[in-house]
Amino acid sequence: MSHLPSWKDRAFMAAVRALPRRAITRAAGEVAGWSRPSPLVRMAVRAFARRYRLDMTEVLRPLSSYATVRELFTRELRPGARPITEGEGVAVSPADGRVYEAGVATDGRLVQVKGVDYTLAALLADPGEAAAFAGGAYVVVYLSPHDYHRVHAPLGGSITGCSYVRGDLFPVNPASVTTVPGLFTRNERLVILLDTPAGRCAVVMVGATVVGRLRASFDPGLAARRAPRAAYRPPRPVDKGAEIGVFDMGSTVICCFAAGRVALDPALVPGRTVRVGQPLGRAV
Repeated sequence: MSHLPSWKDRAFMAAVRALPRRAITRAAGEVAGWSRPSPLVRMAVRAFARRYRLDMTEVLRPLSSYATVRELFTRELRPGARPITEGEGVAVSPADGRVYEAGVATDGRLVQVKGVDYTLAALLADPGEAAAFAGGAYVVVYLSPHDYHRVHAPLGGSITGCSYVRGDLFPVNPASVTTVPGLFTRNERLVILLDTPAGRCAVVMVGATVVGRLRASFDPGLAARRAPRAAYRPPRPVDKGAEIGVFDMGSTVICCFAAGRVALDPALVPGRTVRVGQPLGRAV
């Protein structure tokens, strides 16, 4: 993303700033979790699938089996629907979506949009941990309501830690990205840390308006605890492509790699669509 905010973007964000974002998110979550009245919910489920053109041929369960809109949003895919590119040193996309930005965190800074950046220390909420990623490759993937909303490990290895960072719930869309400085460091997020054959890796799930629930698949109670930090001793083994998190509604995933350890695919440019398991780059 590289354009300046338009007057429409600025007007939209002025309205957003005036709204009770957390209350809206809580209400949306409750509505998405309604299972009754059943006829109305079934209509809502079908309407959601039709509105966002969901590909139900790749989904594990038939549309008629979903009791709530939230269940459909967090749908699982059938085995093999997302082939994982083989190779111990091949880093793969942790999510389906569209690339916002991809590059190298020079001096520990990531690009939000042209002319606006933010720091790894602020993103990870841990200056000490951030040092490992300064000068390393990163990829930012935006998930739209149409996309599959489970997050997967970009490399195999072990999960060493995870933290739930409290924050705001601004929308994560082009209007917000171009008008809210440090957006990804201001919103609520889940930071998952891994040790892999290609060095340290961080997968950051960023919350947003209507996205108030970020779940760690390997530690279901962490989000409920809003744990500021959890260290796993011993570390929890994870295979490349294994599920590690779930968005109860959609947002953004930022994947960071240790300095000098992963070279990104040159074709990984803003606007490109990626899917879970497709290669992002290779270990060097």
